[in-house]
Amino acid sequence: MSVPLRLLAALAALGAGVAGVLVAVALLRSVPGPPGASVTAPAAPAAAAPAGVAGGRIRTPDDPAFPSPPGGAVVLAREAGANALGLAVAPTLVRVSVVDPNGDGVAHLRVAVALGTGPFRPAGACGAGCYQLPARPRSTRVTVRLGAARYAFALPRLPARGAGPIVARAAATWNALRTLVWHERLASDPTHALTIVYRAQAPDALAYTIAGASSSVIIDGTRWDRPGPGAPWQRSPQNPPVRQPQPYWQSAVDAYVLGAGTVGGRRVWRVSFFDPLSPAWFEASVDRRTYRTLELTMIAAAHFMHDRYGPFDRPFRLLPPT
Repeated sequence: MSVPLRLLAALAALGAGVAGVLVAVALLRSVPGPPGASVTAPAAPAAAAPAGVAGGRIRTPDDPAFPSPPGGAVVLAREAGANALGLAVAPTLVRVSVVDPNGDGVAHLRVAVALGTGPFRPAGACGAGCYQLPARPRSTRVTVRLGAARYAFALPRLPARGAGPIVARAAATWNALRTLVWHERLASDPTHALTIVYRAQAPDALAYTIAGASSSVIIDGTRWDRPGPGAPWQRSPQNPPVRQPQPYWQSAVDAYVLGAGTVGGRRVWRVSFFDPLSPAWFEASVDRRTYRTLELTMIAAAHFMHDRYGPFDRPFRLLPPT
């Protein structure tokens, strides 16, 4: 079962009132990142070019039919009801990707795109969930129309600055942390969402609490779960062990700087990229001095996540619950 499907099952269980160990175990299996995986520097997998599809597609090894962006595009994404909506702006085309909660491309949609204040132009199908039109974008605003709904995206000034080195250093900084605390909002659709607090300790300990629901503690090859506040802890094996702290993404393609800003008084780069191994779209705020990731948004099938990170490397030790 894929990461988004595991999340969807967990959220559905919570919405039905079946919280606790089931939800906690499912969530752990899906985040953050595959246990034991190592994050590599940004690299561009070969873009396979299906017959008749201009621009090709970034190869997604685990899901060849996924409507991924073309190589060399600025990528953005957001929720569109229960679907994931991706936008890719390349030098000569604009592509829209629409992915349903099961991870499948949504076909037979009426999709149109407006550049800046220009008129809406219909986007033709380029595969299931893939819609595009030839264009040479110059505006910093793109609006996507799906049926009657409209979704606006703000672009950087084009051509955008590449963010590959920033993302690579951010990943290395994350992997070097000794401890990390973060707060997460995780949703599968507009009505099912979880609020979670995580505490991670290198190399293999993680504790998290789902607000109003379950808690878990994982240390090396053992985990403890409880279905709600005050409930008894249940001990079980943790296999495979987790490796923490580590980023959510496994690779980063089409990484570009969206702009600059501040988070908690810290100056940041705002960057976006596509991870073909998830597959998912990411937007991160990276501290310009420390290269720590301060905020992260992930958009994938049935997986709409926003995280706030810190404190970093605060001394604490995760212990088995008593």
